[in-house]
Amino acid sequence: MQLPLTDPDTLFEELLQDLPAETMQMAREFKAFVRAKKVKTPAQLLRVVFLYCGLDKPLREVAGTFTALYESITDQSVAERLRACGPWVKAMLRRMLPMAAMGPLPTGLRFVVIDASSIQAPGAKGTDHRLHIAMDLLSLQFLEVLVSDVHTGETLKHFTLAPGDVVLADRGYAQCQGMWAAVQQGAALIVRLNPFSVVLGDAAGAPLELSTALKRQKTATLRTLGVTLHAAGGQHEVRGWVHAYRLNAEQANRARQKCRQGHKKGTPSAESLFVAGWVLVFTTLAPTVLSAQTIMALYRCRWQVEIAIKRWKSVLDVDALRAKANSPLAEVWLHGKLLYALMLERRMRRQLGDTWSRLDHERVATWWRVWGMLKEEIAPLITGALFWKEDAWEACLKVLAERPRRRKLQQLPPEAIAVFYRCDESQQDGMPIAA
Repeated sequence: MQLPLTDPDTLFEELLQDLPAETMQMAREFKAFVRAKKVKTPAQLLRVVFLYCGLDKPLREVAGTFTALYESITDQSVAERLRACGPWVKAMLRRMLPMAAMGPLPTGLRFVVIDASSIQAPGAKGTDHRLHIAMDLLSLQFLEVLVSDVHTGETLKHFTLAPGDVVLADRGYAQCQGMWAAVQQGAALIVRLNPFSVVLGDAAGAPLELSTALKRQKTATLRTLGVTLHAAGGQHEVRGWVHAYRLNAEQANRARQKCRQGHKKGTPSAESLFVAGWVLVFTTLAPTVLSAQTIMALYRCRWQVEIAIKRWKSVLDVDALRAKANSPLAEVWLHGKLLYALMLERRMRRQLGDTWSRLDHERVATWWRVWGMLKEEIAPLITGALFWKEDAWEACLKVLAERPRRRKLQQLPPEAIAVFYRCDESQQDGMPIAA
């Protein structure tokens, strides 16, 4: 019979199998763990990281949990240790990606879907940080995850691509400079076209009026045009094809209404309203390689990265930044949260296999509920609640206590307490005593 575990560190080590093998050594290499004080080992420091970044515990609660497990530590000391963990956590995150070697499809292509998502600091009204994500569309594994500030926009230049990669991206990435950079790496493109962010030409490079070329096309039909895309300055030429699908009247009216609502100043132009009635997808893959119908179907699968981001946000609260924007703690929290998410996904694939959710066959389930259950499974391993020491509660209360503040916490006036107890005693006079 297996004996029950009596050491919280032994239970916590179960998580290490889903992290890089050199995690503990890297803590010393990147100066996150220099010498043992309150935190005795790199594993204990990693527990602090996951308490703060993974489980979103406030600093004082992290200190209280650590005190219940090991010895008394203050929230200021926890914050100091966390600030030193930035380079270590970033290095671990890089080692986690890509999570597994993935072979190309039988045709020699690998579909890489790319997107970005915004993150706000507490109390912020706009974007403070941005996540840039690349995901394998077949296995739904993350290939790259980058964190930037708000001033770094969406562009394909952020990502490392290779010959045989086919990039799928929305219209925010329809910029000649980024698309040209991806093509220079040998990648092919399937990008929702924004005709107002590029200069359009026909296959020979002559100016192309898209509204003129498409105005006679019937609704619910698909047409292919050979095009050349240029940046406004004339540089970074990208050649390919635009597959244009004309929406039916009901779909077009909804799209145009959305265009009007999203227009910040005045009313949209006639050309903008005309283009809103179309789905325009640009690709560098010739129709002889992948047909227009296949390209459009592939682009619709791009929604999988949106679902992955929504899952991160709803299940793991990736967008709920706990620290001040652009601070060392914010940097640690962002990268630590992503590390926690990838560790959770590795654990899921190790336990359940990685074929049940692939897109090359009908899937039996999605990951939302599985992620929620695994999150609950992992939480006790991180908190070590089963091993909290009974005699540590007095120290925990000191750690969790409120600091002196200008505005004191409320309490009843002494006069009210005296009146209350006098009334209470008088009401009890003459009452029978319970047996």
